[in-house]
Amino acid sequence: MADRSEDEQLDVIKRWWKENGMSLIAGAALAAAGVFGWNAWQDYQADKSQAASVRYQELVSMVTGDELEGDQLSDAREMVDEIVTEHDDSLYAELALLLDARLAVQQDDLESATESLTQVAESSSRRYVQSLAWLRLARIAVANDDPERALELLDEPITEALAAQQANVRGDAHRALGDNDAARDAWQNALELAQQQDQPLYGVQFKLDDLGAKETAQ
Repeated sequence: MADRSEDEQLDVIKRWWKENGMSLIAGAALAAAGVFGWNAWQDYQADKSQAASVRYQELVSMVTGDELEGDQLSDAREMVDEIVTEHDDSLYAELALLLDARLAVQQDDLESATESLTQVAESSSRRYVQSLAWLRLARIAVANDDPERALELLDEPITEALAAQQANVRGDAHRALGDNDAARDAWQNALELAQQQDQPLYGVQFKLDDLGAKETAQ
């Protein structure tokens, strides 16, 4: 009986293996492929990030220094397009677009600058980078004689780290609207915030001096 019981148990194991063994092997293979695939994906992402970093550093080197002209400027903007196309979901693509806006401004192409900055402002998940885009869009709006639009942009959720710059541009917008009191208050606030955050903020005191002292009611 004992031998028969052992034989029966062995038969049960054999049948179970026959019925389920291939699925177990397939499952193990899929698990192994999953691990391999995840590691390969991580390696691929690391390689992509490294490639994006290298291209972005090349772009920075290209635009650093003297103002670009002619073919150099065109080459730089083409490199921006390459980085954005090949690494569109990366920080480097967003930084490249910020640089592209600066290059577009050099060409007096405020429309292209606005397009690049809007793309970053509306799609970035990085608060600081997004805030830089909002601020630069506001500066362009002031330059385009649209201070009302600038004030709207400055109401976007801009990070506290850029509060002094935000107040500075707000002052520019109010000055463009002819509201000197609001401009003065904004610029004074900008200086206070810059001091609190230990950030240099150039030119604001000159704008205050040019505006003159606040007139008092008689």
